[in-house]
Amino acid sequence: MTAVSNFVVDEANVEPFREDGDTASERLTFQTEHLEQRVVRFAPGRSRQRAASARHELLYVLAGSGQLEVDGERLPLEPGTGAFVAPGEAWSVDNPGPEELLVVAVAAAADLAVDDARRKKTIRFDDQPEHTASVERTFRYLINEDAGCLDVTQFIGIVQPSKAPFHSHPYEELGYIVKGEGVAHVGGVSVPLRPGSCFHLPPEKVHCIENVGPEPMHILGVFHPSDSPANRVYQDNK
Repeated sequence: MTAVSNFVVDEANVEPFREDGDTASERLTFQTEHLEQRVVRFAPGRSRQRAASARHELLYVLAGSGQLEVDGERLPLEPGTGAFVAPGEAWSVDNPGPEELLVVAVAAAADLAVDDARRKKTIRFDDQPEHTASVERTFRYLINEDAGCLDVTQFIGIVQPSKAPFHSHPYEELGYIVKGEGVAHVGGVSVPLRPGSCFHLPPEKVHCIENVGPEPMHILGVFHPSDSPANRVYQDNK
C-alpha cells in the first residue's frame, strides 16, 4: 500500500493491493485525519463483505455496472452513481462482468449521526439538479445532508474551459478528475490534471483549477466538514 503526500497524484502511479479471496484491487491515493481516498477496481464476481466500521463510506462509479449490497439490500450500480454506506453497515459489490467495475471510494470521519429520515443509499448524477458555484463552475450534489449524511459532502463539479480566480474553501477536500484535462495551481506550483488525477486540498489552501481542454471538466469532490462547493473566499478579498 502506498500513500502519497503530494497535492496531486495520478492513481495509475500508486501501487495496488488486493486481499486474498477478494475481487477488488485498491489504490490508496490520500489518507488524512478525516478523509481517505481509494480507487478500487472490482473484477467480475462478488467481492468480500466489508464493514464501514465507525466511518462513512462514499462511493462513486466511474465505469462498469453491477450491484451494491448493503445490509442485505441490493442496489444497482452504473456510471454516475454515488453510494452512501453508513457507519456499522456491511456491504459488498457484485460485478456480473465481463468488464471491471471502477469506483472511487472515500472513507470519512463520522462525528454526527446519520439522518435516517432522509437517508438515501444511492443517488444518480443524471437525476440531480445543477447549481452555480461561480461564473465558470456548476455542480451537482450526490451525497450530502439531503441523503442523510451530515458530516461530509460528495459532489460533481463541472468546470467550463477557463482559469478560475485563486480562492480557498473552509473545508478539506479530496478530488478525482472524471473527465477533461486541466492544470491545478496550488502554492506556486502548477501540475497537469487528466482523468485519473487525484488531489488533496487542506482547509483554506489557496488554489485554482484551470480547464485547458475544449470540453467541460468533471471533478468528483468529497469534503469535510459538510458544506457547499459555492462557499469560497477569493484571494483578493482576504
